[in-house]
Amino acid sequence: MIKMSEYLIPVSIEPLKEGGYLATSSLLQGLIAQGRTVAETLEIAEDVARKIIESRIEHNEPIPKELLLGQTSATKFDTKIPVPLEV
Repeated sequence: MIKMSEYLIPVSIEPLKEGGYLATSSLLQGLIAQGRTVAETLEIAEDVARKIIESRIEHNEPIPKELLLGQTSATKFDTKIPVPLEV
């Protein structure tokens, strides 16, 4: 039987001078992702976060308990979503 856990990773996204976006996380060390759009950057960041967490579990390394959904007192978080329009 496989036990599923869900993690809520805080991510900061910033535009790059040369174009595209960079995502990092203050709580999940090593999470760095770059993409052409915010959506692509978030998708890549999710994959990177999954690999980091899987690696930590495999090597019996700690995962910040603040990341485990349901283990945190935070019930709300703020984010921004891009909505491109052609006008």
